[in-house]
Amino acid sequence: MPTIKTEEYIEVIYEVTKKKGYARVKDVAEMLDVGLSTVSEMFQKLSNEGLINYEKYSGVTLTDDGENLAIMLNKRHATIRNFLNLLGLPADFADKEACVLEHVMEKETIDRLTCFVEFIGEIDNPLWLERFKKYCKTGDIGKCPRHYED
Repeated sequence: MPTIKTEEYIEVIYEVTKKKGYARVKDVAEMLDVGLSTVSEMFQKLSNEGLINYEKYSGVTLTDDGENLAIMLNKRHATIRNFLNLLGLPADFADKEACVLEHVMEKETIDRLTCFVEFIGEIDNPLWLERFKKYCKTGDIGKCPRHYED
């Protein structure tokens, strides 16, 4: 199981390599606001773990295992962000929170959230969700409308 720090580096490397094709120590150091030597040490560790292709003084790329981890982390992030958006939280806040939560939530929780977000996404304008958003704003739970006859 990768550490939070490992996951953060993999995410940054993935983001940079999508834009440039490779990531340099300087790129990652700037994005994570850490020193160059700290990044070099982590690159060596990630290389030893088989997550990146690394040679000193050149750019790095993700291995297949590293890319698979990055894709999984991106999916986790998107699921959590989408869930928080469903709750009516502002987009920037939801994205920031997702960055934190994606590293600490268990797989079973993420899997269930994914199912929930996908399920809600298939329902066109669920009434209960609108009622929930109204409740968050006003504190008034209101009366549930009936959609069927007894």
